Amino acid sequence: MSRKKKIFIGIAIFFVVAVSVGGYFGYGYYKMIFDENVNHQGKETYIYIATGSEYDDVLEMLKEKNIIMDAESFDWVARQMNYDKMVKPGRYLISGEISSNKDLVALLRSGKQSPVKVKINNIRNFTQLAGKVSGYIEADSLELFNILISPEITEKYGFTRETFLTMFIPDTYEFYWNTSAEQFIERMAEEYKNFWTQTRKAKAAELGFSQSQVSTLASIVQEEQNKFSGERPIIAGLYINRIRQGMPLQADPTLKFAWNDFSIKRVLDRHKEINSPYNTYKNAGLPPGPICLPEVSSIDAVLNYEQHDYIYMCAKEDFSGYHNFAKTYQQHLINARKYQEELNRRGIK
Repeated sequence: MSRKKKIFIGIAIFFVVAVSVGGYFGYGYYKMIFDENVNHQGKETYIYIATGSEYDDVLEMLKEKNIIMDAESFDWVARQMNYDKMVKPGRYLISGEISSNKDLVALLRSGKQSPVKVKINNIRNFTQLAGKVSGYIEADSLELFNILISPEITEKYGFTRETFLTMFIPDTYEFYWNTSAEQFIERMAEEYKNFWTQTRKAKAAELGFSQSQVSTLASIVQEEQNKFSGERPIIAGLYINRIRQGMPLQADPTLKFAWNDFSIKRVLDRHKEINSPYNTYKNAGLPPGPICLPEVSSIDAVLNYEQHDYIYMCAKEDFSGYHNFAKTYQQHLINARKYQEELNRRGIK
């Protein structure tokens, strides 16, 4: 065989080997990028990347939660896609469509979070509000509580410590999980502005109430009638009649708030002696702030109160949750006696 033929054959063999080796490694890279590597565990999975997390934290979390089956291949793809330099915090849904390393890295790189629904209702104070909201977003309850009682924050948004709770309108809101305490307050301030339309503001002005005073009265109305919202406009009208006549509200729920004891079933004379600005038996007019976070239906019940001549009310003796209303004290005494007799019969003290 001539020398030229030997050289040609050698080159051909080298080329075949090179292509084969390159193909082998190329196929390996392809598998790392596109093969299934996400463990769905038979259901949709959410992962949470905390604010300030670095890439190594994310990789460790994915391994601990068994989200990825092969950590080395994920790590290689993540670094090739520069995800190690662009970690974005948040709550991410790992759906069935996310199967490969490329899919997962692309999702986390995009920052396309799955929002959380924050339901704000059945709140009496800042402690409860902070505790409930912290169950949905990244900010913890202490952070939220501290900002809720901060004089600088309440002043910034035009409230006092006593009225600040009225800025939080009960509803279900969408937030990103990595919302901070400050961002939560800012968002709720915007929702408050949106809620108080020109129509609602005009109705409050007709009553001679500020927006916070409307919510304060609404909180009392709601505590008086937390079962049948249809009765709330009647109760609101009754309290407005009392305010306009200079009569104290004498609302039992304000005493429970003053005593910080919502288990009281029967308000006694001793309960009426507490020295508190929330004691509406001793103090005329509205208390300094709400006794709970009133629902929208309660706020609108005050703004659209029923006009009538009722001054007195008492829970119905059938314990249905409805009330007997009266225009005179004499009729009220008759209603009250029926209710007290039924309390006695049932042994409620």
